[in-house]
Amino acid sequence: MTTTLSPPDAAPGTTDLLLRACERDPQAWNEIVRRYSGVVFAKVRSFGLQDADALDAVQMTWLRLAENCHRIQFPEQLGGWLATTAKRECLRILRQQAHQTPTPPDAAVERLADSGVDPEQHAVDADTAARLWNVVATLPPRRRILIRELFLNPPGPYTEVARKTGIPAGGIGPTRARALTQLRRRLDERGLSR
Repeated sequence: MTTTLSPPDAAPGTTDLLLRACERDPQAWNEIVRRYSGVVFAKVRSFGLQDADALDAVQMTWLRLAENCHRIQFPEQLGGWLATTAKRECLRILRQQAHQTPTPPDAAVERLADSGVDPEQHAVDADTAARLWNVVATLPPRRRILIRELFLNPPGPYTEVARKTGIPAGGIGPTRARALTQLRRRLDERGLSR
């Protein structure tokens, strides 16, 4: 009777990899990342997050696996578990951004119109400001937050703006330029530019 053994270089099964990864075996972790990083990246990309947010979602997905690897009941379905986890992380980031992006208060719209202007011009200015902020609301979350931080109130130092937006201080200028270009294009599309 002959027994067939798998060759020593045969790829280990997902269950074995997951057990070893739970024991903090770096080779097992590397193999899991190699096998499933495409699944995680594809799911995150489907949400259209900006690069930094997408990387955060990917990193948090792997962290959740590290924290919960011993709880996974069906290791053969690890790809689905990772995709679901990546989706939840993306949704968490989007919810966070939604809470950080307040609607401009009526007082901000009022400030945009000069108090010395006649009521008709005041109404036109307020309508224009409201349309502008509606277009700003269509920008990607980080750009929208940045525009609000820089133009709704007198902006603070870049370090403060960086903290509020999650954009590195050195990236605020380039991100602002891209956001303004995108905003100008959207205003043109809607016939709202000068």
